[in-house]
Amino acid sequence: MPPRALITGITGQDGAYLARFLLGKGYEVHGMVRRASTGSFERLTTIQHRLHLHQADLLDQLSLVTLLKTVQPSEVYNLAAQTFVPTSFVQPMLTAEFTALGVTRVLEAIRLVDPTIRFYQASSSEMFGRVRQEPQTENTPFWPRSPYGVAKAYGHWITVNYRESYGMFAVSGILFNHESPLRGIEFVTRKVSDGVARIKFGVQEKLRMGNLDSQRDWGFAGDYVEAMWMMLSQSTPEDFVVATGVKHSVRELLEKAFARAGLNWQDHVEVDPALLRPADVNTLRGDASKAREKLGWRPRIAFDELVAMMVDADLERVRREQTIDRDD
Repeated sequence: MPPRALITGITGQDGAYLARFLLGKGYEVHGMVRRASTGSFERLTTIQHRLHLHQADLLDQLSLVTLLKTVQPSEVYNLAAQTFVPTSFVQPMLTAEFTALGVTRVLEAIRLVDPTIRFYQASSSEMFGRVRQEPQTENTPFWPRSPYGVAKAYGHWITVNYRESYGMFAVSGILFNHESPLRGIEFVTRKVSDGVARIKFGVQEKLRMGNLDSQRDWGFAGDYVEAMWMMLSQSTPEDFVVATGVKHSVRELLEKAFARAGLNWQDHVEVDPALLRPADVNTLRGDASKAREKLGWRPRIAFDELVAMMVDADLERVRREQTIDRDD
């Protein structure tokens, strides 16, 4: 029998890359999706026929128990959450329900159904917030600066608690920002690459941005999902930072993205104070030494290559859209 994995949040960026990766490893891959009037499976188009999708919800404990009994996975990857930081300021209660308490519901369902299931929790570098040291390691104290970061910190520590309290194989991957052409349009990297493409083809004139001085450790999502699998393949459950160790500013992101399309970013970008966060995270840079030493994991895609990949993908997408519009 092939190993069987269950992915919550399978329709998201990370879920799509992880599903592809696990299929390549010979897994039988199951995904949890929420009930909706219209499905959102664009990221899974090429592999959906190989997946087993089930309806359940992080807000519904019984549905999670039923799902685990039905699928009987050996591994669960909890990637589902309300993941957009600005939205967490607007909807802090909903963010807490999904991103914090949702983790507890999955862990409790595993404990009740089959505590031998290996569990991966998607933790976040946003937990570090106002950083105490640089670069950040597994031992750096958390100081989250958004409801999202606070909720992720809860999810991280409840995972540790279930591991220590019940002897479960439960681990957290503290992933720094990881991007790709599959990233949601609301996230800054994809907002930039999409904006560059639209400006290049005359669809829009300006790109409105917030804090250009904010610095992040950006990597490629396709690299990072491999680290998730590596964590669950160890003999001992441990938490790991996953990062490139190199940080770049939003301003540098803009410069490289616009240059990829032959444009000068200063001609097209406007800073909008309305896009500034109530409490911002100024800088994040991870130290993935432990992941390198114990997992043998290293990022393959560098920042410049990542930016080029994203801009090229959006240029091609907008070009196709413009062609279709002209044909119509």
